Amino acid sequence: MTRRGTRHSGREAREPGEATSPPALGFRARRNLQEKAIGFFLFACAALSTLVTVGIVFVLLSETLSFFREVSIVEFLTHTRWEPMFQEKHFGILPLAAGSIQIAAGAAVIALPAGLLTAVFLSEYAPRPLRAWLKPILEILAGIPTVVYGYFALTFVTPLLRVFFPETDIFNAASASIVVGIMIIPTVSSLSEDALRAVPEALREGAYGLGATKLEVSTRVVVPAALSGIVASFILAISRAIGETMAVTIAAGARPNLTWNPLESIQTMTAYIVQASLGDTPHGTVVYKTLFAVGMTLFVITLVMNVLSQWVLARFREEYE
Repeated sequence: MTRRGTRHSGREAREPGEATSPPALGFRARRNLQEKAIGFFLFACAALSTLVTVGIVFVLLSETLSFFREVSIVEFLTHTRWEPMFQEKHFGILPLAAGSIQIAAGAAVIALPAGLLTAVFLSEYAPRPLRAWLKPILEILAGIPTVVYGYFALTFVTPLLRVFFPETDIFNAASASIVVGIMIIPTVSSLSEDALRAVPEALREGAYGLGATKLEVSTRVVVPAALSGIVASFILAISRAIGETMAVTIAAGARPNLTWNPLESIQTMTAYIVQASLGDTPHGTVVYKTLFAVGMTLFVITLVMNVLSQWVLARFREEYE
């Protein structure tokens, strides 16, 4: 007859009412303390970034309001001459704003179609081994210093343009637009490819089952399904082009010229900030305050672009189960 006995594990079973041993209580206390410390550290990081943002906005806003106590906001927004450093001063920001918009528009003409087509190729056509080394090589463009792009435009792109258009200025908007467009291609292609690859495979298989070709699947199924992410990548890339500094400072020049001719020299808002903040501007003067007024204008433009991209993502995002 088999003898049955009570099996005991190495640790005695604790009755429901039995108190927890002191070592277990110490371990729980240490773990709770560690969790609270980690939570406090993460909160401090989030609070620090928020405080830095609030501090930047406060400094920009306070100096901008001080500037508008001396200069009319109507003149600032509507006049067509920007000459704050001359004896006879003019504070119309339109030439700088037009220069920034011109550079961003030219860069968008180059980067948006090139980046989207690159993303479609990487997502739908490229074999996995090719994608594995082609995408990192493409993203190297984003890691090149912008000052290198500026000198590339000055020493290669501009001489090439002058071969076809001899009237091109040495510093011109066209060469700056070209190099900024090249610079933001990785932003468009990387974000767009992520949006394309997030489209469920079932949509592709359903289109193939209906007899669609790969091109039709890519252009009529995948791209429309990922449209919100693609448009958001476009807006983010354009906002980066508007805020680009060193490349346009070197390539486009420093002449606040209200013109839409891309072969002429212009000045952008960021280029003016570089020019006026070299250390020669006396603190507290109206010229010094123009730095903050122009910076606030640039901040508002990029903020609107980023808010617009978030709205596009929230409004047109497709959710799949």
